[in-house]
Amino acid sequence: MSQLSETQRNIEAICQMEEKELAKRSKAERFGDIVATQAGRMWFIVIHAVWFAVWVSLNEGLVPALKGFDPFPFSLLTMIVSLEAIFLSLFILMSQNRASRREDARAHLDLQINLLAERENTLMLQMLQALCAERNLEIALHPELKLLTRQIDPKRVAEDLAANLPNGDASSHPV
Repeated sequence: MSQLSETQRNIEAICQMEEKELAKRSKAERFGDIVATQAGRMWFIVIHAVWFAVWVSLNEGLVPALKGFDPFPFSLLTMIVSLEAIFLSLFILMSQNRASRREDARAHLDLQINLLAERENTLMLQMLQALCAERNLEIALHPELKLLTRQIDPKRVAEDLAANLPNGDASSHPV
C-alpha cells in the first residue's frame, strides 16, 4: 500500500467535494450545464454557420429546385434565432448562478483556511520570538516582530479595505 502525499490527499478531498456538489444538481441544472457548455464549443458555431448559409441560400433562390419559405429579411429565421438566444442566455445564467454559488463556498473555505494559517503562523512567530528572547538574540527585539506577532482582526482588515478602496469595494479597484 503506497502512502499518499499531503498534496495528493488534498487533491482527492477537493475532487470528492466537487463530485459531491456536481451530484447534488437537479436534472434541470444538469441539462442547463450541458447546454451552456456545448453552446461554447466550436461545433456549435459551425452548425449555426452552416444552418444560416443553407437557410439564406434556400430562401434567396440559390437552390433552384427548392422554393423559399422565408423571404428576405428572413422573419422566421430572426424569430427562431431570437428565441434560441433567449433560451441560451437563460441556460447560461442558470449555470453561472450555480457556479457563482460554488465559488462563494470555495471563497469562504479559502478564508477559513487562511485565517487558521494566519493564526498558526502568528503563534509560531510568538514561540520563535520567545526562544530568541530567552537566548538573548538581537532578532528578538526586531521592531517588525511586534507587528507580526499580533493577531490579525479580519473585520478590521475588511473595514480598512472598504475605507481605502475607491467606491468602498474591491470590484472597482484596478488590478
